[in-house]
Amino acid sequence: MRVLLSTVGSRGDVQPMIALASHLRATGHDACICAPPGFEDLTADLGVEYFRIGHDLRLGPRKVEGGPAATVAGQFAVMREAAAGCDVIVGCAAMQIATRSIAEIAGVPYFYAAYAPVAIPSEHHSPPPVHGPPRPPGTSARVQWDIDAQWWNDVWGEGLNAARAAAGLDPVADVRSHVITDRPLLAADPTLAPWPGGANLSVTQTGSWLRPDPRPLADTVTRFLDAGEPPILFGFGSMPVSPGAGAKMLAAARMLGRRAIILRGWAPITAPDESPDCLVISETNLQAVFQRTAAVVHHGGAGTTTQAMQAGIPQVVVPHNFDQPYHAGRVEALGIGVAHSASTLTPESVAGSLANVLAPQMKSRALAAADTVRTDGAAVATDVILSR
Repeated sequence: MRVLLSTVGSRGDVQPMIALASHLRATGHDACICAPPGFEDLTADLGVEYFRIGHDLRLGPRKVEGGPAATVAGQFAVMREAAAGCDVIVGCAAMQIATRSIAEIAGVPYFYAAYAPVAIPSEHHSPPPVHGPPRPPGTSARVQWDIDAQWWNDVWGEGLNAARAAAGLDPVADVRSHVITDRPLLAADPTLAPWPGGANLSVTQTGSWLRPDPRPLADTVTRFLDAGEPPILFGFGSMPVSPGAGAKMLAAARMLGRRAIILRGWAPITAPDESPDCLVISETNLQAVFQRTAAVVHHGGAGTTTQAMQAGIPQVVVPHNFDQPYHAGRVEALGIGVAHSASTLTPESVAGSLANVLAPQMKSRALAAADTVRTDGAAVATDVILSR
């Protein structure tokens, strides 16, 4: 069977898809990927076909001429080509507005997969703080989800239904429910991010879609790690961190007598000086580095949080948006790290948080939690997807 995996998102949205594609290939099936440009190198060893959708998100937000309707029309155009010959289509994470419609046109099953529980409606949690107008304090989760659904309709409804009409499909009254379906997959670890139930949905929690990273560390990284005690790793993924953040992070590590590795991600972070106690890098095998670090300070993306938990290292989570506040709360609830506000970040405050997570009891809990992380998520998802 051939499976189309599609997302419009950052690296954290693309990597789980690649893990699923890898498992599909390993079990004798085929896969192709539809994702933004800039991530093709992540699939180089798989030999899967890669269809570019949207623009390179690393270049920052870009206003699309024609607005949401043009965005949806662009998704229809690319995905109709990508879906040719596919037997199943999976839309991963947010902004998959056209994916289910393409599955209807192709006459094949469609699955929606979320990477965190808060991306799926439930009266037990509020939607991520992204969509729609600010909600007044005390607004119930149910009302917040109603507001969220209206936002989806207001932004995407007209464009989606215009594209569907052009394809001979009936209009959609509830865009969010159309995208998510009533049987979504939750590709998140059940210990870190358990599904709380609710919303009359049949959610299948597969576990995170993880793939071992076989890449060797660069010589510069290996030499740095070999030169002293395990450092603190700082990294904020695709978040818009200021260029001066590197100086703050290094100062925090130095207050504790620790070395630092700063992972740039998409931010223009530079080394504040040429001191041998700091290494700034753009790309690395994060799984391998986690095995040799004392703690990690990060943004709280689903992938980073799960991999840090799997490595058994304590975490300081500095959430910015999307599902990150949820993950920060879960890390605290499990006792494997602490949350830190992004708006009050100072060297002193980060050093204080690091001192807390470097305590022996926190390290012990982090190590114990590592043994609970499921590693068969991609296999479970494959079984579910191919059973339809």
